[in-house]
Amino acid sequence: MADWLNSSILNLLERGLDGLALRQKVLADNIANVDTPGFKKSDLNFEQYLQAAIDSRQDSRLPANKDITYNHSWPVKARDFVEKDLATSFRNDGNNVDIDSEMTKLAQNNLHYDALTTMLIGHLSILKTVIKE
Repeated sequence: MADWLNSSILNLLERGLDGLALRQKVLADNIANVDTPGFKKSDLNFEQYLQAAIDSRQDSRLPANKDITYNHSWPVKARDFVEKDLATSFRNDGNNVDIDSEMTKLAQNNLHYDALTTMLIGHLSILKTVIKE
């Protein structure tokens, strides 16, 4: 049963939710600093982060015949994919936050988070049904 709770699907959903939660914080920080002179926006490239997390997990898999405890830590951290945009500037004061763009990104991020949450609930519901049977 422990394998069900530590499945790659659950781990991937967990990593996805962690990345989206961090992206929400980054976008909220951008929005909060829309009027701060010299502030440079940041963003998390979620797709790149998730692909790197998937790739790192595939590279670290052990052959099936090895009898050792599997380490469930993820070598890829979401914070490593947060990038500050130093190249652009929309205003004379050096700030480069476009509030409309940031609000759109925030709404999209919330939709992605809701989708992953729904997937997680569905997966856990299946596990609950299997356990009851």
